[in-house]
Amino acid sequence: MNALGLDVGMARIGVARINSIARISEPLAVLANDELFISEINKLIGVHSIDIVVVGLPRNMKGEKTEQTEYVEQFTDKLKEQLNKPIVFQDETLSTVAASERVTPQTKSMEDAHAAAIILEDFIETHV
Repeated sequence: MNALGLDVGMARIGVARINSIARISEPLAVLANDELFISEINKLIGVHSIDIVVVGLPRNMKGEKTEQTEYVEQFTDKLKEQLNKPIVFQDETLSTVAASERVTPQTKSMEDAHAAAIILEDFIETHV
């Protein structure tokens, strides 16, 4: 199974991919959250033969919904209408913190993509 991970923000969306056999995630891109996003994500789905899309679901440290949780849920509802792939949620608690530890000053612009890679790693560990 090839999965595409998304770390959804209001301005940017981190994108990563993982192959469940190899279990190695790869940060791919940080895309603008704009009207071009759907066409760009569809290109990545085709290029990487993606089977499933995993969207990071933010929650606070108590596991409760936040304003960002609601935004991501609404974003995902719209995404489901436009993609012909299954979409699932994965808890993304502390993924941004972990991603900031992985990046260097030279790769800081890819921090959201690294967060998406961590979301995918968590998904593979808990679902495959």
